Amino acid sequence: MLHVDLIASIATLLDRHAKQRPQQIAYWDASRSVTYAELARRTASIATSLAKAGLREGDKVAIYLPNGVDWIEACFAALRAGAVIVPISFDAAEGEISYRLTDAECGLVITTAARKDLIGKICRDAGIAPMAIFAGPGAAQAGTALADLAAGSATAALDPDDIDRSSFIVYTSGTTGRAKGVLLSLRGMLWIAAACWAPVCELTEKDVVLSPLPLFHSYGLNLSVLSVLAVGASEHIMEKFSPQQALDLLQTGKYSVLPGVPTMFHYLLHRAQETGVERLGSVRLCISAGAIMPATLNKAFEGRFRTRLLDGYGITETSTMVTMNWLHGARPMGSCGLPVPGLAVRIVDPSSREDVPFGEEGELIVRGPNLMQGYHNKPQETAAALRKGWYHTGDLAKSDPSGYLTITGRIKELIIRGGQNIAPAEIEEVVIRHPHVTDCAVVGIRHATLGEVPCLFIVASREELDLNSLMDHCRANLSPYKIPEASHFVPEIPRTGSGKIMRFKLVEALNQAS
Repeated sequence: MLHVDLIASIATLLDRHAKQRPQQIAYWDASRSVTYAELARRTASIATSLAKAGLREGDKVAIYLPNGVDWIEACFAALRAGAVIVPISFDAAEGEISYRLTDAECGLVITTAARKDLIGKICRDAGIAPMAIFAGPGAAQAGTALADLAAGSATAALDPDDIDRSSFIVYTSGTTGRAKGVLLSLRGMLWIAAACWAPVCELTEKDVVLSPLPLFHSYGLNLSVLSVLAVGASEHIMEKFSPQQALDLLQTGKYSVLPGVPTMFHYLLHRAQETGVERLGSVRLCISAGAIMPATLNKAFEGRFRTRLLDGYGITETSTMVTMNWLHGARPMGSCGLPVPGLAVRIVDPSSREDVPFGEEGELIVRGPNLMQGYHNKPQETAAALRKGWYHTGDLAKSDPSGYLTITGRIKELIIRGGQNIAPAEIEEVVIRHPHVTDCAVVGIRHATLGEVPCLFIVASREELDLNSLMDHCRANLSPYKIPEASHFVPEIPRTGSGKIMRFKLVEALNQAS
């Protein structure tokens, strides 16, 4: 079951594929492509140049680039030089970039020429002076160009084999506030490829992946960067997700696997309904993770496209996946699947820490070889999250007698109205079924007598969405105490790169308005 050969150093994996499939395209984007033979040679050359420039094992390298082949080469080269990768969203705000550079103590930043002035300002304001390497258009004019480093010679003495060291500091999504840097090993990340993507989703060297996932996020980093390399597949990296562009690409029939987050599949379905598209080319499998997949969306997507859309549950602290639905056999819609083979999971009462019976809600805790090594420079938070070998997720879940898990929300997101617990996701799943709702989110707001009540935020697909009609829809599908007490129309729901709702931003907006 476990594909142990996929757990190896970056150099070992690259050399393996360079010998077995040298001319196969490994990754491509809108600008260029790279074969496995070229990828092995270029990353070795870049790694050699980084070492000559003074980069040492354990040094932190920030990758602040858009999705693309440059991102891949920068990541693999820095890992081959023994560095620790610190991915930063290309859409991050100045404060977020500054926090990551300073918190992780980055000694090198790999970015674009267009962001040179911004990085310079951020570093001056923060009082730091990391080296900079540039990629993409204008790189040579901006300073040291990644492409020039790739053209140099390589030293065989590079490529540390220690896959148990900290290789990544991936910052959490920040759904509840300031992000924490999660220390992950290459072994833990590739264990997911070996235990989940290869055996469960049957990802192989024959697959051609179309990936719209943000590579800075743990899901994209694990699946679209590392696991594609591990199995020797080919991948087209989209810089940004566009429903129409994705549909156009899929119609070419080149692709077999499409990973995404629930909002991507929602917009893809919506666009297909508008344009009359009913098939996704040669896609054999769509994979969803990063946020809760509503059962209604899953059914509607599979019903229209006649393509499997498998939902899974993962978190940064577990190198991504914890559970996954399998490619074959029946599954309960709305479930995020079975625990990944080799992982131990429990659902416990948050107060007593005792296991709850089947069907009852509790906190999901996890133990396995894919757990994080801790939070960077945060020993107290690490101790609170990792207890006696178990990672306490903070997520609420329940299990059926067959072992299928369903994520019901987060402990801190629970709305307690007059002593009754309300999971925001339950209301959201009902609201999103309304034909004139494109997206929605629910948060708890204070109430003088009930403590908390639900507040609904709506992105309408049509201007004429009638709020009374929507509330009638809610009353027909929800218990009275779950009906939102207040509703607000908004242009968009703030989400992380993985699709998780940033509820704290909605609460902040409410507080500012009042």
